[in-house]
Amino acid sequence: MTDWIKAARLRTLPLSMSGIILGSFIARWRMGEEGTAWDWRIFALALLVTLLYQILSNFANDYGDGVRGTDHLRVSEAETRAVASGRITASQMRSAVILFSLLSLAATLALLYFAFFRGGFIYEFSIFVALGIACILAAVGYTIGKKPYGYLGLGDIMVFLFFGLVSVCGSYFLFTKEFHWDILLPATSVGLLSAAVLNLNNMRDIESDAASGKRTLALRLGFKKAMVYEIILLQLPLLLMLVFMMMNGLHTEGKYYAFIFFILMLPMTALRRKIMEIKEPRQLDPFLKQVGILTLMMSILVAFGLNYF
Repeated sequence: MTDWIKAARLRTLPLSMSGIILGSFIARWRMGEEGTAWDWRIFALALLVTLLYQILSNFANDYGDGVRGTDHLRVSEAETRAVASGRITASQMRSAVILFSLLSLAATLALLYFAFFRGGFIYEFSIFVALGIACILAAVGYTIGKKPYGYLGLGDIMVFLFFGLVSVCGSYFLFTKEFHWDILLPATSVGLLSAAVLNLNNMRDIESDAASGKRTLALRLGFKKAMVYEIILLQLPLLLMLVFMMMNGLHTEGKYYAFIFFILMLPMTALRRKIMEIKEPRQLDPFLKQVGILTLMMSILVAFGLNYF
């Protein structure tokens, strides 16, 4: 069981929950302004779905990189994978990928039943079923298949889309049944931070990925340019959230407590400075967890600032 828990890579779960928390509680705030009800069951199921997607992705990545030999070249002890180390066989991991694909699909259908089907939103139900299947395929396709997109340098784009736009905008729509274009600002914030985590991961593994033929964006850019890209990814999210708050007039209404998330500017600035000082790729590993936690904290502070202060 310990090997399976390690393979699930629990430290990645806070990042996956961030978009759901942000989209759901922005919806709660907006629905409260309009006097409509917010269903906690939809929120709970949405969290379950995103956690299953993340664990599925981690298992699939472990399997895909393991059978391709990519993980055998890694030097980071923190990223020693289950299949590559032999703790879990490739056959067992493949079975786990299939199992979690089915569990993810079942949880997705349950979520969409409560969010749409039960209320007669059949068209929306159908669209989100297709979107859920796309999420499952994206989780598996990063390292599995004839042309996994993670090996083509497309991982950053896919992470931005699914962890950011789909997660935040999708969870917002589950509650409101409407799309407001300003939700793209917080969605982009989470998407950029998610891409920042992936870029750190790929910068850390840049040498082993080069040896195995995994052409990530970090590898294509080179370590120095990937570092510049990383700083940009970390610089913009809080500013975009600030624009979102001001566009909704929270500063003119005197609701300054909604801006509490901006206290993260201090640890975010310190984190960027520490990352910029790194010269050895493998030393970047601790920062993956830190960026993930800051992303989760941003979502929680926005949620509380809008709804509970």
